[in-house]
Amino acid sequence: MQHSPDSRTDGTPSAVSALRAAGAQPAHEAPEPLQAGFLATLFRDLGAEAPAGVPEEDAVVAHARAAALTHHRTLTVQAEHEHLADLLRRAALPVSAMDFESQLRSYEPRPFPADADLPPAEAEPRWADYAPPEPPAAGPDEPASRRLLDSGYQRQLAQARLRHQKDLREWRARQAEGTAAEARAARAAHEQAEQARARVVREYNQSLEECRRAYRLSEPAAVESLLERALAAAEGATRDIPSTCRALFRPLTRTAVLDLDLPPLDVVPSLTGYRLAADGAAEPVPRPPSERSSDYLRLAARLALRALQAADAVDTDGILAGVVLNGWLRRPGTAPVCLLSVDADRDALARTRLITEPSGGPAVPAEDDEPVLGVYADAEQDEALLRLRELSAVVTPDPFGPVPVVPNGTAGATVPSTAELSPNEFAQLVRELLTRGGLGTWSVRLRGPFGLVATAEGAKDSALPGRWVVWASRNTDPVAEDELRTLAEAVREEGAERGLRLTTGSFGEAALDLAAEEGYRRIHLIDGEGVRELSRTHLGLPLAAG
Repeated sequence: MQHSPDSRTDGTPSAVSALRAAGAQPAHEAPEPLQAGFLATLFRDLGAEAPAGVPEEDAVVAHARAAALTHHRTLTVQAEHEHLADLLRRAALPVSAMDFESQLRSYEPRPFPADADLPPAEAEPRWADYAPPEPPAAGPDEPASRRLLDSGYQRQLAQARLRHQKDLREWRARQAEGTAAEARAARAAHEQAEQARARVVREYNQSLEECRRAYRLSEPAAVESLLERALAAAEGATRDIPSTCRALFRPLTRTAVLDLDLPPLDVVPSLTGYRLAADGAAEPVPRPPSERSSDYLRLAARLALRALQAADAVDTDGILAGVVLNGWLRRPGTAPVCLLSVDADRDALARTRLITEPSGGPAVPAEDDEPVLGVYADAEQDEALLRLRELSAVVTPDPFGPVPVVPNGTAGATVPSTAELSPNEFAQLVRELLTRGGLGTWSVRLRGPFGLVATAEGAKDSALPGRWVVWASRNTDPVAEDELRTLAEAVREEGAERGLRLTTGSFGEAALDLAAEEGYRRIHLIDGEGVRELSRTHLGLPLAAG
């Protein structure tokens, strides 16, 4: 009986028939040739036209290759978006405190091991190595006991026993002395190693205590060293992007100035993805500039908050009165550009929760969705940017312009001029100088980048008794007489007894003449040289001219 190769004897179709029914060819059979133009007709029905002058089958292959390339490039762009989202997440992680207490080391002695490694011991003398050979038998029927009674053998046996006992006693003596010496040497070596470990820990802790004493004395080198160790530890979560932060401490205002290197602009993807153009090429789809700017500012804000948290967390002794942070974009061949600047006093840092986990995650598209357009939906509601604004930070509107901002304070030197001070630093300096002079109970009414207006009261027995209106400013032009008239009106409105006009510059001739008149005797003047003299007198610290 003959059977078809496509069927079985029981009438069920074979695997070959099943494959053919499903449209597939068996491995051992050659595929049937498709009709001419079949794939081209199929792709044309899907809306893809073959280029003129190109065979239809070649156009189909080229179209498929271009589609695969477009998909691959889009996946690469999506991976860049996911990397940015991961950076944003890691930059928002809280940092570990790097204060002096956390850096102290402790010494825990290790016990001497019972099975300490000792040199190999000398082998114990064995009787088998000393016993003389037994005498041979005189006949096959002679018993062994008769041979052992041989006088010569007995003499040899007695001599051998004497030698063995002597060597055994000497071995035991050597062993007792040698083992004790080796054990003592091993224990001594262990104790020396432990003493060395304890000494290293002790010397390290002593050096740390020396640094702590210098830190409490506000020595710049000690404060900067501690800050930079804390800032370097904070960078551990984002080692894959450069975000170095340098610190400078100004004892005059007890302020740390941090210069943060912001990551390069290309860390933010510039494309949404790729699409297949009409000519069959993979065409890039650029992102809107506003979305790129928003994503970059989110990352910069998180890095800035992390640096502020590290500086605030390490200052457990309250040495810092404030922190100035400037975020710089550095590009080869161009001058650094400041993209954000924060000027926060210690109270503002204490009120602000500097580091929090981001509330939302990146929008990861499904397979059939459009590629992700941004990491978060609304940059204005991003928590890091909101917290920076709570600290009165100045942030660029366009980092890709780039549009620079004016730094609140610069880290030019440890001994600064008033022009290098931030608004908070200048206000702190004026308040400290006048408080040391006798004015207390401060109430700041107005404060801006170039000065402040405040009221203060001095005790009756102080050098500055009564209620005062203080107007302090950083001027480059001489103070005019109109400003003295304005201050006199403020003194009358506040019901104060005197007014103080302080400037880091000078007073014009007309202002000096007006202050000498009878009606303005209650207005007191301090110029830039007077400010520097007050700094040397009351703070014992210099203030650079300029």
